[in-house]
Amino acid sequence: MNWRSLRWQIAALVAGASVVVALAVGILVHQSTLDRSMSLGRGQASVALASVMADYRRTGVVPADPAVIPAALLQEVRNTGLEGTWYDDRRPDIPWMWAAQPVGGEVLAVQVDMGSELRNLRALDRHMVMASLGVLGVVVPLAALAAELPNRRLRRVARIARRIADGDLGARTSAGGGGDEITEISVAVDSMAGALHERLLGEQRFTADVAHELRTPLMGLITSAELLPDGEAAELVRDRVRVLRTLVENLLEISRLDAGAEEAELSSVPLGEVVEDSIRRTGLQVRVTVSGEPVAYTDARRMDQIIANLVVNAHRHGRPPVEVRVAGTTIVVRDHGPGFPDELLAEGPQRFRTGAAERGHGHGLGLTIAAGQARVIGAVLSFGNAPDGGATATLRLIQP
Repeated sequence: MNWRSLRWQIAALVAGASVVVALAVGILVHQSTLDRSMSLGRGQASVALASVMADYRRTGVVPADPAVIPAALLQEVRNTGLEGTWYDDRRPDIPWMWAAQPVGGEVLAVQVDMGSELRNLRALDRHMVMASLGVLGVVVPLAALAAELPNRRLRRVARIARRIADGDLGARTSAGGGGDEITEISVAVDSMAGALHERLLGEQRFTADVAHELRTPLMGLITSAELLPDGEAAELVRDRVRVLRTLVENLLEISRLDAGAEEAELSSVPLGEVVEDSIRRTGLQVRVTVSGEPVAYTDARRMDQIIANLVVNAHRHGRPPVEVRVAGTTIVVRDHGPGFPDELLAEGPQRFRTGAAERGHGHGLGLTIAAGQARVIGAVLSFGNAPDGGATATLRLIQP
C-alpha cells in the first residue's frame, strides 16, 4: 500500500488523465448546450416580437415601457433600426431573453423566460459531474489492479537483484518471452548474474590453482630454510617462509570453502574448553570469561579455526586487552583498538582487504576464513564496534 509505488503512480496518472478528459468534455457539452439554449431563446423572443408587432399595427398599443427595456438593447436597436436580442442575466436566478425592434418612432420589446433552460443546464452539469465521479471511482481501482501485474514482476526482479547482491549468483528471474521492457530488464539481470558467476568461478579456480602450484616449491623452500645455519639472516628467512606457508594454507582453505566441498562433523562440544585450548595454541594474551559450562553441538576443529582467526585478527589489527566471553552458545571476541571500518561492517570481510590503514596491514584472509567456517557449521558470525571503542566479533551457534 505504499503510495510511492508504481501501481499508485499509474493509478494517479490514469485518474489525472480521466479528470482532464472529463473536464474537457464537460466544458464542451456545457458550452454547446448553452449556445443551443441561447439560440432557442432568441428564436422564441423573435417569434414573440413578431406577434407583438402584429398586435401593435392592429391596436397601436406599445407592449413595453422603454424605461424597462435594457439600456444596451435599446441603444443598439435605435442605432441600427433593426431587430435585436439581448440576454438579461442581471438576476442570475431569473434570466430573460429580450427582443426589440423600432417601429414608427417607438421601440417594441418582449421578454422570454429562460429559467427552464438555465435549470436544465445546471441539471446537466450536475449529472456530468456525478457521472465523471462514478467513472473515476471505477477506473482508478481498475487501473491500480491492472498495474499490479507489471508491478509484481518488477518487485520480483528487485528481489532477485538483492539476492544476487547478497552473494546468491545462482538466482535467476526466469523471465518469459513477453518482449516488453520488464522482460528486457529481467534478461539483463540474468545475464549480469551469469557473467558475475562465471567471473567468480574463474577467480576461485585461479586462487585454488595458484595455491596448489605454490605448495610444492614451498615445501622445498621450507626444507631449505631449515637447513640454513643459525643466524639473524636465517631466522629472517624462516620467518618469511612461515608467513608464506600460512598464506598458502589460507588460500587453500578459502578455495575449499568457495568450492562448497567442506562438510561439518558435528558432535557435542564443551565450548569453554574448546575456546581456551584454541587461544592457548595461539600463544597470545587473551582474557577469557566462560559463564557456566556451555555445551554446543558443532564441529570442534572448525570452531578452533574460527576462534584462532578472530583472536589473531584482534591482536594484529586492534589493541590489547583482547577479551573473549563465552555465554551459552554465544562467543564474543573484542579488542580495544580503532574498531572495524565501515566497509567491513556494511559488506562483511573481503579477502585481501583489511579495510582501513589504522587496522594495520594484512591479507584480510583470517576473517574471510572465519566467516566461511561459520557458514559450514551453521553458525552466524557478525561484526560490530563497541560503544566505548574497539571491534567486536560475535559468533552465535544455532542449535538443531
